[in-house]
Amino acid sequence: MPTPTEPRAAEPRPGEPGPTERRVALGVSRRWPVISALGAVGLALLIGWLVTVRSTADLLDAEWMEEIVEHRSPIWQGPALVMNFIGGGWFGVFAVPIGIVVWLLITRHRAGALYFVMATILSAGVVQALKHTFGRARPADILVTSDFGSFPSGHVANAATMAVALGVIFGMRRVWIGGAVYAVVMLVSRTYLGAHWLTDTVGGLLVGGGVAVVLWAPFALRLLRERRRSASAGA
Repeated sequence: MPTPTEPRAAEPRPGEPGPTERRVALGVSRRWPVISALGAVGLALLIGWLVTVRSTADLLDAEWMEEIVEHRSPIWQGPALVMNFIGGGWFGVFAVPIGIVVWLLITRHRAGALYFVMATILSAGVVQALKHTFGRARPADILVTSDFGSFPSGHVANAATMAVALGVIFGMRRVWIGGAVYAVVMLVSRTYLGAHWLTDTVGGLLVGGGVAVVLWAPFALRLLRERRRSASAGA
């Protein structure tokens, strides 16, 4: 027990991060320029490798697409078209993100809403830049109408950004699992429709998830504080 002359350690206010959590979050926030730089460079190198090592990538892509085309069925085409609508166009680009932001604001995750908006916009920007940089042609067996550039997949990048961002904001296992399932289903649906090669979807996962992780760093402490306060209010 502390003596009367010893200062008593200040207890964190309800909903506030503890000392250890604050040190971790502050450490990440202070190092975010280095983390961002290394993450961006590593991501760019990996994406470039996936696209430029054509002897390996083309063989893998061709074999995967051959299997997909061989097993196409009206039973699976319907769900794939639903995923095509949910993950792209006006609905996936505007309606879904806006709906999520409104929900985050209503539930008092203001820092989370800002983080989600910035991650979504930056991810989309990186995707478009890479599409125009590499200009990869889409598969010949495509079943939907798509824009220019096959690499990387914008649908999958958007799904990965959403999954990682919401996982970071809420820190719940079920959110991480649900997001991972959604991203994988989106990946399979894009190749099933012939809208992308397999490596395009892998590139989309890397871009979307990587951008969300890199941008998480400067928001780390604010997101942790909001998460703790939300958990305290719901207790």
